[in-house]
Amino acid sequence: MFDTLTQRLSRTIEALRGRGRITEENISEALREVRVALLEADVALPVVKAFIEAVKQKALGAEVAQSLTPGQAFIGILHRELVELMGGAGEGFALRAQPPVVVLLAGLQGAGKTTTAAKLARWLIERQRKRVALVSTDVRRPAAMLQLERLAGQVQAHYLPADPAAAPADIARSALEQAKRGVFDVLIVDTAGRLHVDEALMEEVRRIDQAVDPAESLFVVDAMAGQDAVNAARAFGSTLELTGIILTKADGDARGGAALSVRQITGKPIVFLGTGEKTEALTPFDPERMASRILGMGDVVSLVEQVHRQVDREEAERLARKVVKGKGFDLGDLKSQLEQVQKMGGLASLMDKLPTAAVQKAAVSAEQGDRDVRRQIAIINSMTPRERRTPGIIDGSRRRRIARGAGVQVQDVNRLMKQFLQMQRMMKQMKGGRMRQILSALKGGLPPGLPG
Repeated sequence: MFDTLTQRLSRTIEALRGRGRITEENISEALREVRVALLEADVALPVVKAFIEAVKQKALGAEVAQSLTPGQAFIGILHRELVELMGGAGEGFALRAQPPVVVLLAGLQGAGKTTTAAKLARWLIERQRKRVALVSTDVRRPAAMLQLERLAGQVQAHYLPADPAAAPADIARSALEQAKRGVFDVLIVDTAGRLHVDEALMEEVRRIDQAVDPAESLFVVDAMAGQDAVNAARAFGSTLELTGIILTKADGDARGGAALSVRQITGKPIVFLGTGEKTEALTPFDPERMASRILGMGDVVSLVEQVHRQVDREEAERLARKVVKGKGFDLGDLKSQLEQVQKMGGLASLMDKLPTAAVQKAAVSAEQGDRDVRRQIAIINSMTPRERRTPGIIDGSRRRRIARGAGVQVQDVNRLMKQFLQMQRMMKQMKGGRMRQILSALKGGLPPGLPG
């Protein structure tokens, strides 16, 4: 997301960074580039005009003129105005009402409401320790209720069954009563969508809203819808008392203009970004961090949080203990590390959070890197357990058999073995003191039973 905008703004920032002083002329030049970058990213024209004017007023003020590093001061202004444009330093998604807190999801068909309902349930269960119930009021789309029921099972949420012949508002009202009796913390109500905004859809959503009086009414919108997303948000905002917006399919839009437009036009904050099909692919929207990513500064804080949340600590400690004791790093260990990368969303997900300069310096194609990781796992899967434990026995004939089993060339197996040997040598160098430092960081000290 925002790839196009980041590339354009990064070039503008680099041009300004080395300037000894900032003048009205080069500020105007930079703002022209920023304006073009925003329009190319499909940001709404009124939003672009307001943003450029705000940046211009501050950039030509004393703050930049008196700065020892005017270029960096201008970047700081861009960052602050982007944060403001996307909603300021908000408090995020907070459920403070009396349980069961009702969360209503509304939006057009195809935006991903049903999947988002399951993603939100998973986030509430895993991150907020909430007891969550789900109900579908979509009586028109075939198998909509069955889809939500199956997704609820995947995320460990409770699904409340309903009669497809009942009115959507009655289904929602009945679900709320069940959620009260079941002592649930949160009830997520999934509503039906349409291919376009129409009066029948708005009336149905309005009745559901009146039936359950939701604490949170979230508009779910496809980030790739561009200006249509803004128009739909405006229509739903006039019908419902929206409290926030969820942008789905954010990983598929390199422009990101909807994210910069929807907040400004509706006045409602973006609370979550959907970044994939999997039920864990939902992240809270943080304007500060997103502004940093747009300007090519990366989002290292989110990367660290992701590592803490998704890396298998027990597996990391097991590998560390193994190295401390002088046991060899084998191909099974390498496979485990590659799977950890996949679990975190692959190289593309990790590199997206790194500063642009670091990514350029690495000169790595995330897409190619992810293909390489999958190929390496397939090669290791083609080996016998004994070959993984004792890689030294893998001779030419074994390499040919492994290549056939993995559907790759022998050269691919050779390349993997070369990389593995390099890693193995590095692990041997880490035996003892240096690995103890890693263990100390992992667990606050050496595991019981290991020599000091």
